[in-house]
Amino acid sequence: MTHDDGRKRVVIDYVGPQVDGGRFPIKRAAGEIVAVVAHAFCDGHDHIRLETLYRREDREEWIVRPMVYEVNDEWSASFPVTELGRYVYTVRGWVDRFGTWQSDLQKKFEAAQEINVELKVGAGLLRDTAQRAELADATKLAAWAELFETPKELDRAVEIALSDELTDAMQHYPDRAMAATYHTELAVIVDRSKAVYSTWYELFPRSSVTMLQTQLIESGQNVPSPSRHGTFRDCERLLPEIARMGFDVLYLPPIHPIGQTHRKGRNNSITAGPDDPGSPWAIGSSLGGHKAIHPELGTLDDFKRLVEKAAEHGLEIAMDLAFQCSPDHPYVADHPEWFRWRPDGTVQFAENPPKKYQDILPFNFESEQWPELWEELKSVVRHWIDQGIRIFRVDNPHTKPFAFWEWLINEIRQDHPDVVFLAEAFTRPKIMHRLAKVGFNQSYTYFTWRNTKQELEQYIRELAHTEVGEYMRPNFWSNTPDILPQYLQYGGRSAFIIRLILAATLSASYGIYGPAYELCVAEALDGKEEYLNSEKYEIKHWDWNAGGNLRDVIARINRIRRQNPSLQAIRNVELVPIENESLLGYVKMTEDQSNITVTIVSLDPRWRQSGWVRLPLEEMGIDPRQPFLAHDLLTGEKYIWHGQANYIELDPQVMPGHILRVHRTMRRETDFDYFM
Repeated sequence: MTHDDGRKRVVIDYVGPQVDGGRFPIKRAAGEIVAVVAHAFCDGHDHIRLETLYRREDREEWIVRPMVYEVNDEWSASFPVTELGRYVYTVRGWVDRFGTWQSDLQKKFEAAQEINVELKVGAGLLRDTAQRAELADATKLAAWAELFETPKELDRAVEIALSDELTDAMQHYPDRAMAATYHTELAVIVDRSKAVYSTWYELFPRSSVTMLQTQLIESGQNVPSPSRHGTFRDCERLLPEIARMGFDVLYLPPIHPIGQTHRKGRNNSITAGPDDPGSPWAIGSSLGGHKAIHPELGTLDDFKRLVEKAAEHGLEIAMDLAFQCSPDHPYVADHPEWFRWRPDGTVQFAENPPKKYQDILPFNFESEQWPELWEELKSVVRHWIDQGIRIFRVDNPHTKPFAFWEWLINEIRQDHPDVVFLAEAFTRPKIMHRLAKVGFNQSYTYFTWRNTKQELEQYIRELAHTEVGEYMRPNFWSNTPDILPQYLQYGGRSAFIIRLILAATLSASYGIYGPAYELCVAEALDGKEEYLNSEKYEIKHWDWNAGGNLRDVIARINRIRRQNPSLQAIRNVELVPIENESLLGYVKMTEDQSNITVTIVSLDPRWRQSGWVRLPLEEMGIDPRQPFLAHDLLTGEKYIWHGQANYIELDPQVMPGHILRVHRTMRRETDFDYFM
């Protein structure tokens, strides 16, 4: 072991937040705060001082923030991150000779011990500091030093020695000659706010014609044939309604040409009929590959127009990034080295036994030509960025090397730090965590299968209140084209509303696969969590205006999310006790307590449930002796609550949840009007 200077006595044992010892960065959004903690001490009884250093990685000059001692050798400080990109931070500390001297002087003076020598020691410290100080401060320090050397009144000398004025002057010019710095510079990736708070709607463009039939008939327009393949122009007509429902991301499954070889038929049949469109994830044909557009959807200009029109409605288009090929993809003929060939001369297709995906070929990332493969796949991402795309939903990233994703995302971020990558990986937890660590901005989660109170509470604690929250941003999806959970299969319309409320209020980002969700589609393949007549394999004839649809409920919930900043985060969630296993409750607050929401959801989609919810009034800034207003933003009803425990009752056939806006203060002269 070697030391650059053995006189550096401060030990900085830990600095956080950190991920895997600093191997990976933490994540924040522009405008958020990084709260730094450090564990530091030195030998003996000397005082120490600590400070946090931070800067954008591409800049040389550190910004310094002093740290505050908390308890048990733990220190804290914070700094804002205001620009997209990568910041680094660390901590340094040194023995505070002046602070130690002040403390010892006070103890000796109070014990009536001789302090003349102590004052002379202090005078020396002041003279040393004066050499580093600006002229005005140096003059003051020199005068005080002279006073300490020949004190006329000890009481007056001690008063000055312990004064805030002297302390501030000395701390302004610290002696860092023996400062120790934490052994690692930690990093934080700063994203735009959409990486934290977003509301996703998934739509198959090829089904967009039939979804419009009722609207077109009512408006007197010519109705296209339901059998016609939908286009980007058809999608444009849907934008106003998707925006009205409160979504800000419109996610499109792959829009590329679809292969013919081993094309799947309806319900994943291995035999396709002449009119079966195939799975969009079987990418590539003689018409092109990952940089091409399915001709029946339109042209590249049509796509760019859709991106522009979506932006006019406050929507961003998210593209599917599926790095796989159909057997007809040009890559197969042009770059056979990128695939794994079997002894019979065929290419290995994708498998997840017993499932077989004969229409999809995975890339061979162990190819000798892997650098060329990596570069080509990066060029795919850059191509769509050039067309205006800044959000990518990445299909099955856990089936590609982690090193590849870390490289790709870092490469893209260098020029486009505003790009957001969502990892669609339903796999083992540690693998999902690794994908988040290597750079994915958002992640699919197990929320889809967390149904009981215990399951949900345990999962929320993990996502919001452990180290996981430093690097993994959850995006809650209640359904996907691949997954129709049993809870939705058997729970009826109320089950869809319950899962919607949970996803939208627990997580800052959530999504639904529509219109299957707002139409409460629950027909599944026998014994499976998969849709019967899945849209993955056919063009659907949706009646978007069917009775019982959830469009207005969705719009109301998304409006509540937009109007209440406390719901735009997940790490602020605090679970609250309710003595009923069918009721889940939680509080969310903004840091300044200006916005407080209490959400209570029944997990029972069939029967009425009731209980007493206990709120942390002290943390909410509410006087437990005073009444307060709880305004249900879902129904418009208002309740005057008193004290910590309050009774709630939910009927899932009416509304299976409360989203309550809590008002902490009331104007006494207008209480009656305020509550009415």
